[in-house]
Amino acid sequence: MDRHPSVDVVVLSQGDRRDETLRALESARAQTGVDVTMILVGNGWEPVGLPDDVRTVHLPENVGPAEGRNIGVAHGTSEFIFFLDNDAWLPDPTALAHTVARFRAEQRLGLVHARVADPEGVTLRRWVPRAHVGDPTVGSPAFSVCEGVVALRRAAYEEVGGFPGQFFFGHEGIELAWRLRDHEWELTYDPSVLIHHPATEATRHALFWRLNARNRVWVARRNLPWPLAAVYVGAWTAITVARTWRQPANLRFWFAGFREGLRTSPGERHPMRWRTVWALTRLGHPPVL
Repeated sequence: MDRHPSVDVVVLSQGDRRDETLRALESARAQTGVDVTMILVGNGWEPVGLPDDVRTVHLPENVGPAEGRNIGVAHGTSEFIFFLDNDAWLPDPTALAHTVARFRAEQRLGLVHARVADPEGVTLRRWVPRAHVGDPTVGSPAFSVCEGVVALRRAAYEEVGGFPGQFFFGHEGIELAWRLRDHEWELTYDPSVLIHHPATEATRHALFWRLNARNRVWVARRNLPWPLAAVYVGAWTAITVARTWRQPANLRFWFAGFREGLRTSPGERHPMRWRTVWALTRLGHPPVL
């Protein structure tokens, strides 16, 4: 008998949201047509009281979502990876089988981005991975990544080095998307793969504003040719000031992170090729926005 394709479902938790985490795991367990390995990473928490079929990883300290996901991937061996936020769930038991079928049919497809909707079915703009949002029920190439609702081919993920763990959180999905594109992997937004997720806002935290700015600078320094890095950082500074000038406290946190991004090392630099820049521009998503 042929075995089903294998998928590692990686979930992060800090020990909160127990009921939601169990719901996320159950939605993974219910998937049909694939062999699922559930990997729960306790980010600064020792996972206890979970079903026996859940593989657990204990991290004594919270290393952040980016590195936590990298560690979760390292504890699996499946051909495909699915990242699932612990407060999200898959309502359709055929979602992962559909995703794997797309990978099988398109050999250079490295990433499939799900459609995210709140429990009432509303998809927020920030959940659609393209500059021109349009109708969220219409598929397209993907250009960024909502990190907790996405499937990857392991070979593609490992080829580009996974997420930049030192980012902690913020813009690690942009870097992953850029590096996949630069390695000539395709990324697609497939709205037929639906995930439910509550519509929470990270902007309520001061840490968000600092890391948002620092990592915005870091992602440019690590991944863009220098002329584009300057344009990218300048454009996003102008956009942030225009959006946030009535929130002076948040702007102070943002500019503190901006200075940190300039003064500290972002890690290894791998600027994308100019032909990747041109390819993204032709697709309507130049890497300066």
